[in-house]
Amino acid sequence: MAYEYVPLAVLLPFLGFLINGFLGRYLKREALIGSIASLMVGAGFVIGLTTLFELLAAPPESRTRIVELFPWISAGGLNVPVAYQVDPLSVTMLLIVTGVGFLIHVYAIGYMHGDPGFWRFFAYLNLFIFAMLNLVLADNFLLLFLGWEGVGLCSYLLIGFWYDRNFEKGTTGDAAKKAFIVNRIGDFGFLIGMFLIFSTFGSLRFQTVFAQAAAFEVGSPVILAITLALFFGATGKSAQIPLFVWLPDAMAGPTPVSALIHAATMVTAGVYMVARCSLLYALAPAALTVVAVIGACTAVFAATIGLVQNDIKKVLAYSTISQLGYMFLALGVGAFSAGIFHVMTHAFFKALLFLGAGSVIHAMHDEQDIQRMGGLKAHMPVTYWTFFIAALAIAGIFPLSGFFSKDEILWKAFSGGHGVLWAMGLAGAFMTAFYMFRLVVLTFEAEPRWGKDKHPHEAPSTMAVPLIILAVLSVVGGIAGIPASLGGGNAIEHWLEPVFRPALDKLGGTGHEDHTMELVLMAVSVSVALSGIWLARRWYLRKKEIPEALTARIPGIYRLLWNKYYVDEAYDGAIVTPLQKGSEKLLWKVVDVGVIDWLVNGSARAVGFVSRGLRLLQTGAAQSYVVVFILGVVAILGWLLVH
Repeated sequence: MAYEYVPLAVLLPFLGFLINGFLGRYLKREALIGSIASLMVGAGFVIGLTTLFELLAAPPESRTRIVELFPWISAGGLNVPVAYQVDPLSVTMLLIVTGVGFLIHVYAIGYMHGDPGFWRFFAYLNLFIFAMLNLVLADNFLLLFLGWEGVGLCSYLLIGFWYDRNFEKGTTGDAAKKAFIVNRIGDFGFLIGMFLIFSTFGSLRFQTVFAQAAAFEVGSPVILAITLALFFGATGKSAQIPLFVWLPDAMAGPTPVSALIHAATMVTAGVYMVARCSLLYALAPAALTVVAVIGACTAVFAATIGLVQNDIKKVLAYSTISQLGYMFLALGVGAFSAGIFHVMTHAFFKALLFLGAGSVIHAMHDEQDIQRMGGLKAHMPVTYWTFFIAALAIAGIFPLSGFFSKDEILWKAFSGGHGVLWAMGLAGAFMTAFYMFRLVVLTFEAEPRWGKDKHPHEAPSTMAVPLIILAVLSVVGGIAGIPASLGGGNAIEHWLEPVFRPALDKLGGTGHEDHTMELVLMAVSVSVALSGIWLARRWYLRKKEIPEALTARIPGIYRLLWNKYYVDEAYDGAIVTPLQKGSEKLLWKVVDVGVIDWLVNGSARAVGFVSRGLRLLQTGAAQSYVVVFILGVVAILGWLLVH
């Protein structure tokens, strides 16, 4: 049975990590190191494909398999094995992680060529894939949390990979620490959620927890507390309000890292976790509302910031935050399949955008400011056309993949009676189209603004081929979710239905089948996206004076967006600086110096004082010792006579 080999798909990247981690520095040949790492991930994709076909051949009600490897923790009432749950949701995530991961590994062979840490980079990438696969395949919360923390560790290692380089806010190490700490804040909520789950259900295994939870009433306070705590963890990992601040700074890492970890896989871990716990969220409507509102607000909030950014990777970073908001909006309105569908399509076009950006940065000798680019279309045709396709996809232009997943989310929001959230999603779609084509125009189409020291060139084949494959996927990926209103069967919704059916039954459906209204809203959505594209091309190709005049007319709003609403400054002022000053004045000067140092130094002084007194007894004169001896005898005799 193919599903029995799923643990091998997890183990192989770990084997690649061990080989490159311990032997990479001795292998010398970059092609060999990169091939080992890539093949380990590619083999996992093949295993995922065979498992997919096997599950498709099975009846929908019997598409869940548990592969238990060995007991892990057994203490009191806690019994947790190392076991993997193979079902439509986990297999979908397995294919996304290994498929996109394989292409990014191949791309990185060319991108990282000549880097002295080449072997270390691929060891970290393989370790990340191992952790991510544990996260999406785990059959219990504890193993999921192990993968959750593992991807956080790998993110820290990869963001700070070029630890000797600087970026706008310090060193890459500072960016890595920021990501690590912010994620730990969210993980505190995840831990609280797990503690509540175990205290309520006596188990951490998904099937046991969900079977018992089905008996709870909708609106149960304990279920609400669990779901809110878990979602707080998701806001950290998936960069949502209020814990989104780490993701833009994470762009300090190598571009393949941005494509793999911060676009296609790790940042979707929170989306996957909420989707996996769909039944719990269906039992807590208030928590679903929180998820939807936070998602919609994040989608619009990040999109407004993306309008004015000039760093090519920062634009894509805020775009990622915005698109993750759409995924949570989908989950919050009960459209769990639509949320996972957007995870898939987003992995295609956002990985392509980041890799295209990497190709540009590589060709421009590490230049990332789009104000210093332009005219690259003639020099980099493959990169331009693949990037252009990805931009159309993320803008939601028919018939590319992003159109189907984004419109499914907007339709579910509208048909579910969430008109305000639909309007926010539509506004976000307009801004997405605008800032993406502002990026395309300023990077590739406008007049060249780079100096004579730059000699842009097309990417080598190891980088170009993954771009082409991802471009094809960005075009055809939407086939999996063509809705009935367009004559399709929404295959991915039916594929995932067995996983989400218990939650959907509790919710009582996710909308009305009004195909006419759905088609009207599709037309509205595409029109809004096209207007954003038209406006961006008009302003930045033909009417360049308009953006400058607009900036001069509303300087306050521009500064607010340029400074990202001063959120980092607010956190620094309200949290970081008080903690730093408090630590300096209280923990250091009072506790450390005043108490701990006083005790340590005081004990040394006490020993010195006593030793100085005792030293007087060690004179070296025999007469003194005899006197002491006689006095001791007299004292003992006196004590005996008295008692």
